[in-house]
Amino acid sequence: MSAEEILDVVDEHDRVIGQAPRGEVYARGLIHRCVFIRVRDAEGRTFVHRRTATKLSYPSLYDMFVGGVVGAGESYDEAALREAEEELGVSGLARPEPVLTFLFDGGAEGKWWSAVYEARWDHPVDPQVEEVAWHAFLTDEELAERLGTWEWVPDGMAAYELLRER
Repeated sequence: MSAEEILDVVDEHDRVIGQAPRGEVYARGLIHRCVFIRVRDAEGRTFVHRRTATKLSYPSLYDMFVGGVVGAGESYDEAALREAEEELGVSGLARPEPVLTFLFDGGAEGKWWSAVYEARWDHPVDPQVEEVAWHAFLTDEELAERLGTWEWVPDGMAAYELLRER
């Protein structure tokens, strides 16, 4: 993703207050929008991956969601479908189901509104090599075992904890 990609800048109530290039949004810590999609396969396993070292935020960390930023003028729903298909390297994914939205405070990394979705994909995946360094579908037990040993993206962990509380 380009640092020149235009994003909506939003306030603490998720109202659009302007637009700026992604690089500027990150550099200035402006509030923007992101989507997180938990993808499960036919066996109920969760798609887990390690981000590439070239990612702008949280390089080389593990994540149990696919997703990314919402582009300027794009809806959360549109971004969820686009990001899930892009990162999984698939087409024809059913529209992800919205689950919850929260404002994530990443401290020095900034704040962003985070819309969490769930989707099911029962076919092979071909993740983008620019986004995904490693991937697997893990059972809930396998995922739980790795929570304390792998370094996870903090926003994904926040979303995961909120889903567990539901």
